[in-house]
Amino acid sequence: MNTYIYKSSRKDELYIYLATKDDFSNVPQALYDSMGKEPIFVMELELTSERPLARENVNTVMKNLEKQGFHVQIPPQSLNITTNFKEPTKYVS
Repeated sequence: MNTYIYKSSRKDELYIYLATKDDFSNVPQALYDSMGKEPIFVMELELTSERPLARENVNTVMKNLEKQGFHVQIPPQSLNITTNFKEPTKYVS
């Protein structure tokens, strides 16, 4: 199965995979608008269940492409090191 991958011109690491090149007709308008003025074509890729993707489950992507004609890859959550930082234990002597 082939897919056509576009990146957002507005949000880093936001990608949309399409079943048909340049066919955004199945993409909800709000999602399309969140991609910026016009999504930027990145590449065409052949998907197979034997070939994993870096950040997405290839089977989920293929299922979404078959079912709805698109798949969205959202940016990973950034790790804020201060949220898991604990104050050092203070020992009183």
